[in-house]
Amino acid sequence: MSSHFIFYQQKVTGRLLLAVFSAVMGSVQFGFNTGVINAPEETIKQFMNETNYGRFGEAMSADTAVLMYSLLVAIFAVGGMVGGLLAGWWATFFGRKFGMILNSGFGIGAAVLMFFSRLGSSYEMVIAGRCLVGFNCGLYTGLTPLYLSEIGSANNRGALGTLHQLGVTIGILTSQILGFPEILGNEGYWHVLLGLCAVPPILQLLSMPFCPESPRYLLITKEKREDAHKALVALRGTADVDSDLDEMENEYQHEQREGKISWTHLLRKRSLWKPLIISIVMHLSQQLSGITAVFYYSTKLYVNAGIHPNTAAHATSGIGAIMVTMTLITIPLMDRVGRRTLHLLGIGGMFIFSVLITVTLALKDTVDWFRIANIVVSLLYVVFFAVGPGSIPWLIVAELFSQGPRPAAMSIAVVINWIANFSVGYAFPSMQKGLGDYSFLPFTVMLLFFWIFVYIYLPETKNKTFEEISENWKSMKNSIEKKEDTPKENTHLSLYSKQKY
Repeated sequence: MSSHFIFYQQKVTGRLLLAVFSAVMGSVQFGFNTGVINAPEETIKQFMNETNYGRFGEAMSADTAVLMYSLLVAIFAVGGMVGGLLAGWWATFFGRKFGMILNSGFGIGAAVLMFFSRLGSSYEMVIAGRCLVGFNCGLYTGLTPLYLSEIGSANNRGALGTLHQLGVTIGILTSQILGFPEILGNEGYWHVLLGLCAVPPILQLLSMPFCPESPRYLLITKEKREDAHKALVALRGTADVDSDLDEMENEYQHEQREGKISWTHLLRKRSLWKPLIISIVMHLSQQLSGITAVFYYSTKLYVNAGIHPNTAAHATSGIGAIMVTMTLITIPLMDRVGRRTLHLLGIGGMFIFSVLITVTLALKDTVDWFRIANIVVSLLYVVFFAVGPGSIPWLIVAELFSQGPRPAAMSIAVVINWIANFSVGYAFPSMQKGLGDYSFLPFTVMLLFFWIFVYIYLPETKNKTFEEISENWKSMKNSIEKKEDTPKENTHLSLYSKQKY
């Protein structure tokens, strides 16, 4: 019975479970390193000050400490940008499976740097480790959703794609719990906390060699039909995989006509602009929603709202717990309710509760119970993030493109995601300083824009094969070309308007 809960009518084999577990370790790594820097902020700042005093005989100024810590937080996204840019090429050149195996080495190396930074009295080692683990996570944010989407079938691809976000949320929650002051988020053990990011890549390094390569990659990219057949049999637990192979063969024929597409070629190909723009905006809707500020700085946000620091650290773990719970709830809904509906619901809820975050912050000195209300509304804001924006952007890019342009499109979308991540991570402390209690208002405005965009432009992709989605874009292109002499007619929406409404 449980085999039908998440994966519906596909038999759950041991190889499929192992492949999902191993791939999701990359997602756990991403989530852990996103949340791990939150709770020990003051402890790490103290280490930076002590190091500076030991070198120069004086502590850092308050402004320098803020800037250095902002750099330490945001450099993670700089590494992520580079990793994200290379993710498409990496996935094609090394393969999805071997690409993840190679990438695990970067995560282990980063953990070593951060763990020994205290022994070396070098906060530069922490910064370098954060940059390297960012590169590691940048590759994972391209490789993991790609692999998960390609080992699934049309009726469970959404559920499998959501497991990437589940891994991220588990990583965030784990880092938040371990970051409690009474566990590792203290002066004596913060370096151990940062060094624990070696665990997910080690687990992946041990398990991924026993997993099959993506059958879609084997057949379409490497042209190894027999290997693809063997991988499908292992994943599906049955020799009856002809329908899967037929779908991949159709996509292969389509790619042969289309040709392999690099990201520079993708940017020049007009017929692919539409899905590319949608993909980019979807990823921006995730990072510019304000959730990054919550993940990186929620403890400080709660302290500024008047909550005791220890209470704030524990309240932060509620964010991770809610993310895990809501992502589990979302998994069976993804292929039933649909991507578009869930994303609209998520962004709409975030918009409402971002307004309430600002209200409770602005009036906390007037209405005493608003301090607690601020925690409640921020947790509800996270609930709606987990409903849609948390997982759907990672899934939607793989669905909107055929095999040829898919890796390049994934790279571009992931790079945009990391650029937005860096921008929010680095700028938010300054936004807090300049806007005070109104620092969430820019995110509120962006959420309204994203809701309108998604409502107008995002097609529904649930229960469609990659070939069906690709043919829809092809039909849309032909429609544009036929009516290109009729200006101001919004022909590019006609196809999906019929499907969605």
